[in-house]
Amino acid sequence: MSTAAEASVSREHGLELLRAMLRIRSFEDRCYRLYGEMKIRGFLHLYNGEEAVAAGAMQVLEPADAIVSTYREHGHAIARGISMNKVMAELYGKQTGCSRGRGGSMHLFDASKRFYGGNAIVAGGLPVAVGLALAEKLQHRRAVAACFFGEGAVAEGEFHESLNLASLWRLPVLFLCENNLYAMGTALDRAQAETDITTKARAYRMEATAVDGMDVFAVEAAVRGAVEKIRNGGGPALLEMRTYRFRAHSMFDPQLYRDKAEIEAWQKKGPIITLTSRLKSLGLMTEEDYQRLEREARAEVDAAVEFAESSPWEPTSDLERFVYAESVA
Repeated sequence: MSTAAEASVSREHGLELLRAMLRIRSFEDRCYRLYGEMKIRGFLHLYNGEEAVAAGAMQVLEPADAIVSTYREHGHAIARGISMNKVMAELYGKQTGCSRGRGGSMHLFDASKRFYGGNAIVAGGLPVAVGLALAEKLQHRRAVAACFFGEGAVAEGEFHESLNLASLWRLPVLFLCENNLYAMGTALDRAQAETDITTKARAYRMEATAVDGMDVFAVEAAVRGAVEKIRNGGGPALLEMRTYRFRAHSMFDPQLYRDKAEIEAWQKKGPIITLTSRLKSLGLMTEEDYQRLEREARAEVDAAVEFAESSPWEPTSDLERFVYAESVA
């Protein structure tokens, strides 16, 4: 971050960004333990290391904006404002979950927050985001559709179709690629001839920028600039958030494709460590501040676990509800 940017950082905002990332990190760390205890089952994809992307982007996106995510969406959902109670209950498969326990880890959904998944299919959220953006344009609204996806989605046809249509129709959509270097267990440079994802976006005559996805201030500034242009009729944009996941792709992943030394090197420049060091060096926070925020985050996660544990399962009498729209009561 530049000297000018550092001068504009306030203690309040810096701590808010740190708080947002600590909430996500604490939640994901607890989910890792709960999975080992068999309290959470099925697939589980954790967001450790990528917190700056969700925390920075959600600072800019407004309540009216639509959010579309991937199967690694816990961080996006929490940063968006979906309560930890609802998210944890969903992971437990309980009725009080944000998707009534029917979606699980990969299918978080909350229409009241305009959070439209949680999509398990790689690149499956991109066409959804284009459709939401088209609806905003046809209804002459200012809202933006923000779509999060991993770099593995760039190899899918939906990526190219979605960017092409968004550009042709000048839709208000922001494509947020979370490039963590590995699509499951395949390194980016082993799967794609062109590893600069912004180059692919520019091929569709779309403004595209690479961002340090480990720097929450850089993320926030890039999203703010892109969204402002989109709202003013500038058409779609893509931001390539260059980040890294600290944990395995999923709980079933032995991580044989990358060295421990590589992971440790990235951990040393992780978003929470980086922000904490920066705020302390600027005299905007103390170690006591950090410990307080961490305690608060853990307490919130503890409460979410208690809520999920005590929540009811959906009754078998409701099995056929929500299968068709007319069955919704």
